[in-house]
Amino acid sequence: MRLSVLSLFDPWKHGLCTCPKKYSLNPYTGCAHRCAYCYATYIPDFYRVREKKDLPGKLERDLTLLCETEKSPLISMSNSSDPYPPIEKKKELTRKCLEVFKNFDARILIITKSDLVQRDVKLLSELKCAVAISITGFSSCAFEPLAPAAEKRISALRVLKESGIPVILRLDPLMPWISRKEWEEVLGRCSFVDHVVTSTLKLRKDSISRILRISPELKELIANLYLKRGEKIRNSIYLPKSVRESMLKFVEEKCSELGLSCAFCREGMKFKAKSCDGSHLIR
Repeated sequence: MRLSVLSLFDPWKHGLCTCPKKYSLNPYTGCAHRCAYCYATYIPDFYRVREKKDLPGKLERDLTLLCETEKSPLISMSNSSDPYPPIEKKKELTRKCLEVFKNFDARILIITKSDLVQRDVKLLSELKCAVAISITGFSSCAFEPLAPAAEKRISALRVLKESGIPVILRLDPLMPWISRKEWEEVLGRCSFVDHVVTSTLKLRKDSISRILRISPELKELIANLYLKRGEKIRNSIYLPKSVRESMLKFVEEKCSELGLSCAFCREGMKFKAKSCDGSHLIR
């Protein structure tokens, strides 16, 4: 089966990935948020957003093929380029994809950093879907300069939740220079969500350079935790395992206190939630 705009998620079979089988859909190439820590900058000219031509028609053809062989396939939108960049207000390419999904028995997992997703609340409520919004903290705006403020993202989560749509907080990535008190505050403000997924910051050479241009005072911390003591896994540099475990367990414990399910993304640590990405919430 040859698909055009849908692609199997993680075809390289990352050893730490615990996601269920799913397909990726990126309505846009590139991302406007300009997050300094982004891993997807291997995509050429990544910070310039380009729409994909003839996407709704191609998506319809892909779904016709896919739904003939799989029952209620899971589609993740998006895993590299945010599906709600500023130009989506005008182009409505993501919205057109959602309209296509109405005609197929597919499950949709929206992953975004944008509060623009709430524009489509009525349409989303008609689909088998869940929405995950990423928030790193309240003091991290320098590292994601063009992303909507955390307050706006929390508000969008609440609007979606009140409309009956399952919502997921991606407390991700956990940056070691942000205080645990701040993570706790984010969790407290989002205690109404249905699931939390979290992971620690993984770095690459280019993301280290971007972060240090913004905050050169982090040079010693990054050199110690990542370059000296860190662990290279595939193409990323992880924090030392003991540091990661401490950070993740803190979040997990706070989630437990709030009655929230919690999972970890590509950390090699067990969790009790029914899925890592929150896809178990989709009706």
